[in-house]
Amino acid sequence: MAETSHEIVDNFCKAWSRRNLDEILGYFTDDAEYQNVPMGPGAKGKDAIKAVINSFLPMAKGLEFKILRSASTGNTVFNERVDIFDLGGGKKIELPVAGVFEVRGGKIALWRDYFDLAMWTKQMS
Repeated sequence: MAETSHEIVDNFCKAWSRRNLDEILGYFTDDAEYQNVPMGPGAKGKDAIKAVINSFLPMAKGLEFKILRSASTGNTVFNERVDIFDLGGGKKIELPVAGVFEVRGGKIALWRDYFDLAMWTKQMS
C-alpha cells in the first residue's frame, strides 16, 4: 500500500535527524518549491533546494523536527513543530514552525515554512 501524503511528510521530518542530504532531497519532486516565508523568495528545483539546505544543515551537529500537531486534507499536509538545531558546545536553537506541504506522486512538490525570523536571529547570536 502506498504511503499517504501525511506519512510522507512525517517520514520527511524524521529524516532530518539523520542529516543525510541525499535522503532529504529524495523526498522532493524534481520541480519542487521550498520557501522559508519570512526570508523572501523560495527555491525552485532540487538544485536550488539543495543550496538552501546546505546553508544551514552543515552547522547543525544534530537536528530534530519535533512535530506537535499535524493535519491533512487530500495532498496537503499542515504541521506545527519545533525545529531543534544542536550547534554543539551546548548551544541549541529551538524554533517554532508552521509547515505547509503539497505532495504529488508520492513526493513533496511544495514546502513552505512560517516562523519568526527575529526568534531565529536572536538565538543565533
